[in-house]
Amino acid sequence: MKFWIHTYGCQMNVRDSEAVEALLEAAGHEKALGEGDADVVIVNSCTVRQKAEEKAVGKTGYLCSTGKVVGLMGCAVKRLGADVFKKLPKLSFAVGPRCFGLIPKILADGNYPRLETGDNEVPQGLGEHPLTSRAGTFAAVQSYVTVMIGCDNRCSYCIVPDVRGHEYCRPADEIVAEVKCLAGRGVKEVCLLGQSVLRYRCADGTRFPHLLRRLQEIDGLERIRFTSAHPSGCDDELVAAYRDCPKVCRHLHLPVQSGSDRILADMGRRYTRAEYLAAVERLRAFDPELAVTTDVIVGYPGETEADFEATRSLLDEAGIDNSFVFKYSPRPGTRAAARPDDVPREEKERRDQVLLADQERRGLERNSRLVGSVREVMVEGPSKRNKARLSGRDSGNRIVVWDCDGPASAEVGSLVRLRILEAHPQILVGTPVA
Repeated sequence: MKFWIHTYGCQMNVRDSEAVEALLEAAGHEKALGEGDADVVIVNSCTVRQKAEEKAVGKTGYLCSTGKVVGLMGCAVKRLGADVFKKLPKLSFAVGPRCFGLIPKILADGNYPRLETGDNEVPQGLGEHPLTSRAGTFAAVQSYVTVMIGCDNRCSYCIVPDVRGHEYCRPADEIVAEVKCLAGRGVKEVCLLGQSVLRYRCADGTRFPHLLRRLQEIDGLERIRFTSAHPSGCDDELVAAYRDCPKVCRHLHLPVQSGSDRILADMGRRYTRAEYLAAVERLRAFDPELAVTTDVIVGYPGETEADFEATRSLLDEAGIDNSFVFKYSPRPGTRAAARPDDVPREEKERRDQVLLADQERRGLERNSRLVGSVREVMVEGPSKRNKARLSGRDSGNRIVVWDCDGPASAEVGSLVRLRILEAHPQILVGTPVA
């Protein structure tokens, strides 16, 4: 059968979809050219915010009307459970995020409808990847690698622990073997994924900084990224790994969510404003140019104007390079959902726009400091806005664009040295140097 997968949500969902693709091809199925060409269409869903779940479920409902075999996988399945078939009575099958490895068998059995939520199971299929399971040569130079799944932090607003389960860390040897295989197939950059990767500790005692050191030794691998992090993991051991492992990119995604100690305590984030700032300072003491990006929630229940202004000032004080701002959305079963959603929608939107404007100003300020410097950039391909230019990212995950001067500089995955000529809030403009 021919299959097609639609993916909504985070990088972990992208990686899970890649794993399903590999499993289906290994079982003899063929990837279609698109959903119209497919016999089976699978939607990988997100439920972190209500709008994301509505998009995935809405798309699935449309597909169910086409007469195809339609499956829904991911976090929305775990949240909805058996109710998924009340919302989608024509759905063929539904699998939770820890058991997508069952999809080939479900298709082979053909007994629909079928529900597999994967309660408390060791995740299946995490090590599968098209580049590690197929023969041949592939052009991909960047790849996601899941190192852990689930979360035990239990923040008040977050549904992830309920839908992805308890933390499970993949064995370090398994991760190293996967990355070695990817590097052997031409992958130059990997991004290690987990809800809170700095909490990684596998059964043999390997902690995350040690894992970085092992990956540093892999021939052919040029860059190592990871996401997401928690301030409690920004210790001296992590700083030492940054210092000793030049392949580890000088960028950390460190969600803060709020700059107000009162709100942070209510969220259950387990750090204070001062502790977050100290974590950033510890990293920047090693490398002042290390880029720190973050997530912020506006309109959390009870958030006052003073709380919001505390968030604004923290982002400036920390010198955040880029921020992803989300308007609070209550999720069923979370502690925060029991509280009144008392910040009006219009006020959430205003605060969102204020933070985005702050980020434009701050992004321009921080990027302007790099004008005249030389950055090593990995070529990703033509710029989306100007095909006459190439685009890539430096070690700090900053987007850099430049005019193409010849075929050598256009090779995707190659590292080029660029002198920065211009700074903008979200991108840098450079020119090649010898």
